Amino acid sequence: MATHKPSLVHPTYKTKYRVGNWSEYERGLRGRGDVTIWFTGEAIEAWTPPTNGRRGGQRQYSDLAIETALTLRLVFHLPLRQTEGFVGSELGLMGVFLDAPDHTTLSRRGRQLDVELRTRGSDGPIHLIVDSTGLEVVGQGQWAAVKHGGQGIRGWRKLHLGVDETGVIVAEKVTDSTTDDAGVVPDLLDQVHVDVERFTADGAYDKRPVYQALTGRSATVAVPPSTTAVVSGTDTPAGRARDATVLRVRAVGRCRWKKESGYHCQAKAENAFFRYKGLVGGRLRARQPDAQRIEARLACNILNSMTELGAPQSYSIGR
Repeated sequence: MATHKPSLVHPTYKTKYRVGNWSEYERGLRGRGDVTIWFTGEAIEAWTPPTNGRRGGQRQYSDLAIETALTLRLVFHLPLRQTEGFVGSELGLMGVFLDAPDHTTLSRRGRQLDVELRTRGSDGPIHLIVDSTGLEVVGQGQWAAVKHGGQGIRGWRKLHLGVDETGVIVAEKVTDSTTDDAGVVPDLLDQVHVDVERFTADGAYDKRPVYQALTGRSATVAVPPSTTAVVSGTDTPAGRARDATVLRVRAVGRCRWKKESGYHCQAKAENAFFRYKGLVGGRLRARQPDAQRIEARLACNILNSMTELGAPQSYSIGR
């Protein structure tokens, strides 16, 4: 009777870790649940934009006001009308004589914002870890399909994230569900304005454009090749880098290569998606592509703000 050898991909043990800054991390976790909201004097002054001197109606609310309202909407999982009421209630409780943006204005202006991804300043170089996940798009449901016809299939979008070694989101992009993961890497790299020392991603990124983009920035690539990967023999920096990975995996095995290359840091990107879906949700509330892009960026800013309150610093304590 033939016997099957145990898989060499996954180790037979699991390393245990301990959080070294538990007191600080615990304070950060409590801070994430603090619902205290305050407006600075600068924010109050900037709530209503100045007139632009052009003919026609003037904007009643600045981009800051719209961004604030949409951010609160994501944090508290509110529909647009409830967001209008929530912001108005907060302004009244603070004694600030400002009007809350109405829900139609939030819906319309939510497609026009220019939101910057807020990251913690770093001089680099960083370890960039990339992955993607699917987000459901609110659309026609089963009930509507039965009543009005249609397939009743909800759409999907892909959220691509790039995080550094501390878990801070440094790059993001929303694409169609059919977009190739590897093709988004150059766009993510364009958002990183510091040197990238290492790049880690799963096997979906084992593509030539990825190696070309990373070797052009003198970064070390840790991407597991497919089981059928062969040496290309291409005499280019990208080709030599990938061939070296393929040969090393053949020589020592996939499990040992992952340990040598530090590939297991890829779990930081998976953890970012876990936090995103746990705190914000697994779907996009906006229906327009531009609004979906803005919504995802606002959600990433929320996660980065929570990370700044306190992040765990763990260390290995053995098996």
